[in-house]
Amino acid sequence: MTLSPPDVDPTTAAPSSRAAWTGLGLTAALIATAMVVPSDTFAVFVQNVAPLNNTWDPRVGVGTVPAVLIALIGTRYAIDAAQALPWRHLLAVVYGTGLAWMLSLAFVDGRDGVGAVLTTDGEYLKTARLTTDLPYALATYTERIPYDAPLGNLPEHLAGHPPGALTFFVLLDRLGLSGGFTAGMVVTLIAATTAVAVLVTLRVLAAESLARRAAPFLVLGPAALWACVSGDGMFSAVAAWGLCALALAATRESPRAALGWSVLSGLLLGYTVMLSYGLPLLGLLAIAILVAAGSWRPLVPAALAASAVVLVYAAYGFAWWEAIGVLRERYWDGVASQRPTRYWIWADLACLLIAAGPLLGAGLAQAYARARSRVVDAASDPDRRATRVVLLLSGAATAIVVIADLSLMSKAEVERIWLPFMPWLLLSCALLPERWRRRGLVLQVVTALAIGHLTTSLW
Repeated sequence: MTLSPPDVDPTTAAPSSRAAWTGLGLTAALIATAMVVPSDTFAVFVQNVAPLNNTWDPRVGVGTVPAVLIALIGTRYAIDAAQALPWRHLLAVVYGTGLAWMLSLAFVDGRDGVGAVLTTDGEYLKTARLTTDLPYALATYTERIPYDAPLGNLPEHLAGHPPGALTFFVLLDRLGLSGGFTAGMVVTLIAATTAVAVLVTLRVLAAESLARRAAPFLVLGPAALWACVSGDGMFSAVAAWGLCALALAATRESPRAALGWSVLSGLLLGYTVMLSYGLPLLGLLAIAILVAAGSWRPLVPAALAASAVVLVYAAYGFAWWEAIGVLRERYWDGVASQRPTRYWIWADLACLLIAAGPLLGAGLAQAYARARSRVVDAASDPDRRATRVVLLLSGAATAIVVIADLSLMSKAEVERIWLPFMPWLLLSCALLPERWRRRGLVLQVVTALAIGHLTTSLW
């Protein structure tokens, strides 16, 4: 296959490079501080590789060779291939490479790397296997959140999430897919579609040029380590496809097609609300998509469809708006009181930059510089329109992270619970100069390999 020459990059001006260097420098400083400070100053209450909930565990495994090969091939060819491949072929390669990357990193620990975490006491799968009456479980869900619940309290992950995840794993159990490895594979197969959904969203919003630049960073990075082994990887995919359907609804000319996509978007985003208490914040991304598309037509039907999902759960006895208050009490009665705000209010951001990859800091700084430079005013220019789309989406994702951080409901564990926000943040890397993207992709995969081989995550 003959690859086309590297794309012409309008972002190579010196101010952009300065912004990227500033962002990368601040990222390195923040990560280093978060790793060094706790041992002397704070009682952090995570494992010994703060701010991640990881333990120090150098090792190699059956997945090591495939992971290194994918890293080498990816850093050599991904940037150019993303420009040269036909769109449908690109999506297939993105999915296949993302899946292989996640599984190879997981298989550093063999089969246990895929399914062992899902079988632990605090996760959804064990409870799903024991759930013989789902309607009764939903009816009593909220009253079982507190530690002193008369019926017995829910395990930590179930108590900390609405019952959408339990519903999913109960369905897997009914289908005979409740083995740890089998369920882990299902989660991974779904999670690997996230990048595809994000890329389709950009193309629908007339930002294919930057979608192609972003593609390697949506696939090859440290986030794959957690997407493969936690339900949050599945949450990311559901949310991404809901937002993608919203973009399709906002750009369809046919009223019937627009209505259909709007309803599908609402159903997916409504289910996303039932997966995690923090994911309603994705409403900011939904608004950004409608602004980028220049259409508010899908808003009402999508909102009604999303509300229908939430109200169906309420009809079975789980009212989201009641449960979140009960959860807050349990959270602050338990682990939140042991995790000092004065550390996690900024260490969460360091954790995010490790999990998404340190190039994210450079990408966000670049996006900030581009937004300030006022170079995206001429909507008639395709590149400028694409830049505006990326600035809107990555900016909305940044606002979501800030709100989630300031809520104090995300103290630690954000390498897992902020997975649904990471791909939208990583879109900012598409704005980096080409030389930054080529070298930055190396930084991303080296970070992933180091974390995956030197530490073990509890998630």
